[in-house]
Amino acid sequence: MVEQITSGIKISVDTTFEGTFFKNYKIHFAFGYRITIENQSKDSVQLTSRFWEIKDALNNTEIVEGEGVIGKKPVLKPGESHTYNSGCLLSSPFGAMKGHYNMVNFTSTKKFKVMIPSFKLSAPFALN
Repeated sequence: MVEQITSGIKISVDTTFEGTFFKNYKIHFAFGYRITIENQSKDSVQLTSRFWEIKDALNNTEIVEGEGVIGKKPVLKPGESHTYNSGCLLSSPFGAMKGHYNMVNFTSTKKFKVMIPSFKLSAPFALN
């Protein structure tokens, strides 16, 4: 598990290898990740959007941006957390992801970024 705290918001990431499959004559490596966003600050906050940079071992980079996470824009009061599962496909058995969430502090109305720590994606069969 990888963890990081930014501005009182703790991000925890757990990853899993989901398997391989062929599509359009090409092998794909499927990875899942579970993210917990925990509000350790004294203010209520809302996640408004996300930014991801996904890299594989073949030096391919994919940028993913969008509103919320899995169709939600969770509001977190102090002490509350939100957990969700998602995933990605890579063209190689190794890769990494990192990014940030854009959030709003309801007390100050200020927008701020919460960093998502870099985490590795690796297929166990490819490890030596």
